[in-house]
Amino acid sequence: MAMRAPILLPVLFAALLAGAAPLRHAEAQTPQLGGKPAPATPKLPTAPSPAQPPSPEGEAKKPQAGAPEETVPALPVPPVEGKSGGASEASPKALPGTAPGAAASAPTPMRYGPASVADLADKLLPAVVNVSTAQGVKQPGRGVPQLQAPEGSPLQDFFDDLLRDKNGAGERSVQSLGSGFVIDPSGVIITNNHVIGDADTITVNFANGDQFDAKLIGKDPKTDLAVLKIDAGKPLPFVKFGDSEKLRIGDWVMAIGNPFGLGGSVSMGIVSARGRNINAGPYDNFIQTDAAINRGNSGGPLFDMEGDVVGINTAIISPTGGSIGIGFSIPANLAVNVIDQLREYGETRRGWLGIRLQALNEEIARGLGIDKEHGAVVMGVVPGGPSDNGSLKVGDVIVSFEGRKVEGSSDLPRMVAETKVGTTVKLGILRKTSRSEPAKPLTVEIKLGRLEDGEKTMAAAEKPGGDTSRANKPGGTKPGDKSATPSSAGTIETLGMTITNIDAAKRKSFELPDDANGALITAVDPNSDAAEKGVEAGMRITEVAQETVANASEVKAKIDTLKQDGRRNALLLLTAKNGDVRFVVVPIE
Repeated sequence: MAMRAPILLPVLFAALLAGAAPLRHAEAQTPQLGGKPAPATPKLPTAPSPAQPPSPEGEAKKPQAGAPEETVPALPVPPVEGKSGGASEASPKALPGTAPGAAASAPTPMRYGPASVADLADKLLPAVVNVSTAQGVKQPGRGVPQLQAPEGSPLQDFFDDLLRDKNGAGERSVQSLGSGFVIDPSGVIITNNHVIGDADTITVNFANGDQFDAKLIGKDPKTDLAVLKIDAGKPLPFVKFGDSEKLRIGDWVMAIGNPFGLGGSVSMGIVSARGRNINAGPYDNFIQTDAAINRGNSGGPLFDMEGDVVGINTAIISPTGGSIGIGFSIPANLAVNVIDQLREYGETRRGWLGIRLQALNEEIARGLGIDKEHGAVVMGVVPGGPSDNGSLKVGDVIVSFEGRKVEGSSDLPRMVAETKVGTTVKLGILRKTSRSEPAKPLTVEIKLGRLEDGEKTMAAAEKPGGDTSRANKPGGTKPGDKSATPSSAGTIETLGMTITNIDAAKRKSFELPDDANGALITAVDPNSDAAEKGVEAGMRITEVAQETVANASEVKAKIDTLKQDGRRNALLLLTAKNGDVRFVVVPIE
């Protein structure tokens, strides 16, 4: 008997905006409790119907002298002519004020949106699919008596199916629905990773009623993408990717998908914003649109008006799970590189520099002696990584990658990840070599490693309280170096912090690693500027104004020197208990 259980509704609460609404993946549910997934939409034509020539407009009346200016009505405008593979062409409609049968001399501005996208939708619908999955989950309450409905009630089948113990394993089947689209006539289909999850079976449903079992080729949780493959035994209608970088805020876009199990649904809207970071993953760069996206649209395509896929719908902001006009799509340019890797290798193979980064702000820029506020600050070098050859040092500011401007610390990882493993890349950096001189521009070359291998290396090397990054600076203190031994004992109070030297007792009480160096912060005044900057007890100061310090007295001496030089802020390099390293700027007065 077919399973008729309510479907699983995975919801991602990755962000709360302005006291608002939770961020949700656009999953779907079946419209009726206990019902089967909604049937696919009726078969649609595989090619758009030819556009019908419009009837000529009537001749507009000429305004009379002294008469008020006539308001221009919201007349239809010609549809955008698509390039090859886009919407079919149609004869232009007459413009207001044009004589009957006369050709339009100029296109009408699209003031009220496209007159119709029927031809475009007709062409694209056959390539968009419903993706349904089934997964066996542990049956809660195993051993509880079976629910019984009145004799002859159709609900009994539902209860039996819901609480069925599959093969005595204490499991039942849970279903979910999403969307996808064909990118290759051989049957390659793209969807979201969260749509297929850990499904036991994946089924693809076409608009014409065709249904196929799908095989998972590869998936990537970091970008929430998955590649499926079906064997249809015939060429399938497909769509192609466009250039998402060409999208502008205000451009029209169309979403097609499977909202709430209602397959083949089309919605229109515009690009509301670009480059959105919704804290969904390390490579967030979402397209925001007000085209209606609901649960079940996840994995479906976002088209431009030429019929190219410019985004993959994946999440919404909503208090109820329904569309409120804030939806997010993965840009096509980001997705294509990941999809190519999944198709070729069944996994991702991203580039890796082997460094830790911090965002550059105005205060840190001044402390580093640079006049730019774009770039990413190097905060550590992973031992054994691609950059562990002296090329990069803590405090370097990376401002370009292969000639492309690095706006911030979130841009660089995405650029590196999109670059092929083993490529030797050029990094433009700013490096301050002395406190009295401004930072100098330099170019360094690094051969990229593989991120997936680097993650395994870092995971194996990590230990509680350990520092997996290396300062790698000339004159810097190295683990085990006797120069790290405190030159004097005592406790110092400065800049709202209580600072002391590191000894065996302090290592034990603050759970510091054996090779911990610098000066230990034992207390922070809650009303101080340091506290506002996030400085906490247990952190270590290893540099002041990019000069290494080995103990508390050296920290005080360098801060006193900054005061004498008329400096208003102190740039401190702090290391947390977990090994995280970051710059903090603390006012001296």
